[in-house]
Amino acid sequence: MNNQHDLILVNDKDEALGTMEKMEAHRKALLHRAFSVFIFNNKGEMLLQQRALGKYHSPGLWTNACCSHPRPGETTLAAAQRRLKEELGFVVPLQKAFDFIYTANFDNGLTENEFDHVFTGIYEGAILPDPTEVKSFCYKSLAIIRQELKHTPEQYTAWFAIAFPMMEKQGIGGRVSGV
Repeated sequence: MNNQHDLILVNDKDEALGTMEKMEAHRKALLHRAFSVFIFNNKGEMLLQQRALGKYHSPGLWTNACCSHPRPGETTLAAAQRRLKEELGFVVPLQKAFDFIYTANFDNGLTENEFDHVFTGIYEGAILPDPTEVKSFCYKSLAIIRQELKHTPEQYTAWFAIAFPMMEKQGIGGRVSGV
């Protein structure tokens, strides 16, 4: 797993300010561009992945289908498509849903300080996860996820716990799936 690439540093309007090596940006807690992809099936269930145990933060936690950072010169949508293919083995049309800024500190001294672009899509086919990225995956109903976030939030990533209620508030799960 290669954690050595540059992130796009941004201000709170997502205007690019420059680049910095990924781990240095996380050590310095600098705001950078990121994305999260939420995938639904035709029943309106959300695809979740359990992060691989070798991930540099949040190993073993459940989260949305995939998330990462665009590379300098790469559009955020293209990066989301690329990482979906790399992490889960499929590509699907994605739509921009919303964005938000969050900060999360981790026990290893790293901090995520991200301007996170959220994309959604529908997928019903085979999932071929990269084991260096994904330990497990499943589809769950929004009601079950909501209950798990309420009763066992420690099972989920920091950004997922923020983004999931935003998605529900906007009715995105039902709107994406048509249910």
